[in-house]
Amino acid sequence: MLDFGRPARTPTLDIAYADSGPADGPIVILLHGWPDAARAWNAVAARLNAAGYRTIVPELRGAGGTRFLAADTVRDGSGVALAKDAVDLADALGIARFDVVGHDWGARAAYTISALFPGRVRRMAALALAYQPRGVFRLPDFSQARRFWYQWFMSLDGGPDAVAADPKGFARIQWDTWSPPGWFDEAEFAATARAFDNPDWVPITLNAYRRRWRGDQPSDPALAELYARLATIERIGVPALMIQGGADSCDEPASSEGQEGYFTAGYRRVVIEGAGHFPLREAPDAVADAVIAHLA
Repeated sequence: MLDFGRPARTPTLDIAYADSGPADGPIVILLHGWPDAARAWNAVAARLNAAGYRTIVPELRGAGGTRFLAADTVRDGSGVALAKDAVDLADALGIARFDVVGHDWGARAAYTISALFPGRVRRMAALALAYQPRGVFRLPDFSQARRFWYQWFMSLDGGPDAVAADPKGFARIQWDTWSPPGWFDEAEFAATARAFDNPDWVPITLNAYRRRWRGDQPSDPALAELYARLATIERIGVPALMIQGGADSCDEPASSEGQEGYFTAGYRRVVIEGAGHFPLREAPDAVADAVIAHLA
């Protein structure tokens, strides 16, 4: 099991993270998704460590033991913010170059790091989320829009109060519906949901989703230059792997098809049949096999 007891201080956060595997191995940063926690990487990290890789697994802003240093910092939940956090963590640990693998929110961060900081990334992999050129969220078709009910709910005027009243209940609906049944037990959800007790979990969640569809959400002004630069980037020049659950009920598998043209250094898409939105938990060996082959 990964140990998240050690903190690293960056300009914005005290980041709780786990560091495992051979100290001199190639470094892989593993970024978790929403609504999930860094413990989701337990099985995949163990496989990577056994294959000779050192893994750095942070708890994202708003999750687990990670905390903001200042009360007045904007609780910006964007992919740009998550990407900068990961690079800041690498800086704090003296890591110049790394591989990055992300799931869901972590996938968006992995794409964004590769777009904004290509010199820092050797190879990247994304689970469950397709790439969004220029960081633009486009209104989905009716079929996908039905699956995004939770985003529309949070965008309503009364949505924030409802989520804040029962954040774990809100998260549980996604676990129950985004993948075929039977992939988790009550003990695992309870252990994961402790990460949602972070006082910034709700603010970060709401900012991340409401900013996509409303023009009234704040961004951290310290990230303004990165936002502006991302808006100009269409293609990624880092070798990329995309892992898609064939039974994903959140992001339709079709949404990640046909993206090869956005990747100038190579791109491969792997579909894990029968897996839903959480393939790192549902099919960790298949994910580890694909990631290890890609990184090698």
